[in-house]
Amino acid sequence: MDKHYIESKGLHLNYSIILDMIEKGSNVLDLGCGSGTLLKMFKDKGIKARGIDIEQKNIVQCLQKGLSVFQGDIDEGLNDYPSQSYDYVVLNQTLQSTEKPDYVIKEMLRVGKKIVVSFPNFAYWRVRFYLLIKGKMPKSNILPFEWYNTPNIHLLTIKDFYEFAKNNNFRIEKKICSNKAKIKQGLFFSLFDNFFCEEVIFLCSSNN
Repeated sequence: MDKHYIESKGLHLNYSIILDMIEKGSNVLDLGCGSGTLLKMFKDKGIKARGIDIEQKNIVQCLQKGLSVFQGDIDEGLNDYPSQSYDYVVLNQTLQSTEKPDYVIKEMLRVGKKIVVSFPNFAYWRVRFYLLIKGKMPKSNILPFEWYNTPNIHLLTIKDFYEFAKNNNFRIEKKICSNKAKIKQGLFFSLFDNFFCEEVIFLCSSNN
């Protein structure tokens, strides 16, 4: 999917990046698929995709778009899905709102040959600056909630995710950073990603 098309429709850059990561004809499970925006793009690209979401209203919207979707709580695991049954399992901007993120990632690695995980980086310099100057939980375009009503219950950083991957024996194959809906590349952002990267997308696979 062309990123200019994504931008013209007012859609998140993450959609374009994730679509580029996944080959046509792949079998994909999209966790926390919402109303099916990314799921529909998978279908349009020729990717065989199925979604899971906990909200009934999202399920209805997906079905209205002719998408394959099931209602379920990913915090309870993916017991209905055999090991290595999907080419990719995707979790886009949802990890930080899960109750058991470690279990969710482990289940993704079991079910998928590769996994795609994206999240806002809580160590981004603007977040740090907000905490330093205002002494309050940060608010931004990607973290717009108050501390008392935020769905983000397990905020994390790029460094946290690298450490989690090492401790849980899975491989990070690719990392893409973005700031203000623009991909950031080069040695500088590779060396200081945890400080200058606002959002990140990881492509991972199991070492087992």
